[in-house]
Amino acid sequence: MSTKLFLILAGVLWGTGGLAGALLQNLAGLHPLAVAAYRLLLGGAIATVFLSAQIRRLRFTKAVIRRLLGVGALLAIFQASYFGGVAMTSVSLATLVTIGSSPVILAIAGAVRSRHLPGLRTLLCIALALTGLALLAGMPSTRDIGHTVIGIALCLVAASGFSAFTVINRVPVLPAGPTISLGLLIGGLILLPIALPLGMTLPMRFDVLMTALFLGLVPTAVAYGSYLLALRGASAVAAALSAVLEPLTATVLSVLFFDESLGTVGVIGAVLLGIALAVNYSAESGSAQSEPSLPARRTDAGVGT
Repeated sequence: MSTKLFLILAGVLWGTGGLAGALLQNLAGLHPLAVAAYRLLLGGAIATVFLSAQIRRLRFTKAVIRRLLGVGALLAIFQASYFGGVAMTSVSLATLVTIGSSPVILAIAGAVRSRHLPGLRTLLCIALALTGLALLAGMPSTRDIGHTVIGIALCLVAASGFSAFTVINRVPVLPAGPTISLGLLIGGLILLPIALPLGMTLPMRFDVLMTALFLGLVPTAVAYGSYLLALRGASAVAAALSAVLEPLTATVLSVLFFDESLGTVGVIGAVLLGIALAVNYSAESGSAQSEPSLPARRTDAGVGT
């Protein structure tokens, strides 16, 4: 599967995560942070079981341990900050700020590092994506200015965490599968002290368990695994732009299955997001649009014989 297809797969599967997480929250009466902890823990556990043979061959060198701790911490920061931003503002504003600012942060970082401005294609993609996200989100409902400022700050922290996750994983220290499986587990364990006091009791019902299983497997283990695989052949900005498929997919699913109305403005926003993605994916998968190529490393550096 090509880099572009891995990015598309990751973005589309992420789009099912919001609906699955909201459903689990309603079915089990969980706090959003408890849902986030379950998402990381279940995703990590499922992927670890599936990749157990490969993980047993790992050599846990200092570089491998540092990478796993970094991935886990960044995943925990992203989840906690994003849900904190949602609680302080709204889902639409939090999604707009978090997903919209990630490619901007990466473009600025790439320009500073390379001492060159981003290419016209990259700037066009970012502009179209930001405009499309704003139109798709509509006019967000927020509370007082204090809550809004704090919420936006948390969303920027979440975007920075996702950006850092993207950057560090472009140069692999160990294979993508073990990286994401163990990283998800570590991230879930980091969130546990926050989530446990909020209540994590999961009713032993078929619908609850299947929803939790889907949340951990599809939009988490498979989606993040696909994203890590794609990072090895795409620029950081191009990879981050694939995240705009998340709200686009969630919106389409809401319209199809929950009879929600998109409206003219929302349709225009969705079209602009589609154009941004088409422009982004029209480049060669391996081209670095906004930054120089990173030196390649062996992908099996952490695997024993």
